[in-house]
Amino acid sequence: MSETSWNPTVIWSRPEAERAGTPLLVLLHGYLSNEEDLMGLAPMLPEEFTVVSVRAPQALGPGYTWFPLMQDLDYSFDAVKKSIADLWEWLEPVSKQHSSVSLLGFSMGMAVATSLLRHQPQAISTVIGLSGFAVPEEGEGFFRDELLKDMKKPMFWGRDQADPVITQDKIEYTHAWATTDVHVTKVLYANMLHSVNAQEMAHVHEFLSHVVLKGASI
Repeated sequence: MSETSWNPTVIWSRPEAERAGTPLLVLLHGYLSNEEDLMGLAPMLPEEFTVVSVRAPQALGPGYTWFPLMQDLDYSFDAVKKSIADLWEWLEPVSKQHSSVSLLGFSMGMAVATSLLRHQPQAISTVIGLSGFAVPEEGEGFFRDELLKDMKKPMFWGRDQADPVITQDKIEYTHAWATTDVHVTKVLYANMLHSVNAQEMAHVHEFLSHVVLKGASI
C-alpha cells in the first residue's frame, strides 16, 4: 500500500444509490487523455453494467498518463507497478460493492488493464483491450501469470493492423502473452487506425453480455 492513498478523479454512469450489486466496468483511457474520453462509449455497452471512468494519476501536456511511454528515458517497470498498485488500492474497496469487475482499456489504458489483470487475476472477470498492448514484466512477482494461465480468463482484443501508433514489437509481445496466458478473442478492423468504431463496440457489447452477464465460456 502506498504511503498516501490515491483518490482519482472519476465519472460514474449511475448514482451511488443504484450501484450496489451491479457488474462494474472500469474504463481506462489512453496517453494524454482524461476520464471524459471513454465515457462516450457507455451508451454502447450493456445497460446492466455500472461504468466508471478513471483519470490517470500523472498530469502531462493536455491530459494525463498512467506512466511514461515505454520508449521514453524515464520509463521503468517500477513506474508501471506503482500506477497499477495505486489503481488497485482504490479499486479493491470499490469492487466489494459489485457482482464482478471488468476492465476496458484503450491504447495505454489496455496496458493498464492487462497489467492489473496479471497483478490481481482472481479479482478481474475480463479485460477489453482496444488498440493497445501489454507490458513485459521486468523481474518477477508482481504479475501472477502462472495463476492467470491456470484460470484462462476471457479477454477481447480489438485493433487495426494498420494502427500507426502501437509498434510491432508491442503487438508481437502482446500476442505471445495473450495466446498463452488468457483465453483471447482477437478481432481485426480495417480502416479504424488508432481508434474505436461502431462495429467493434457492437462486438464488445456482445462479448461482455456473453462472458460476464451470462457467464458463458468463449
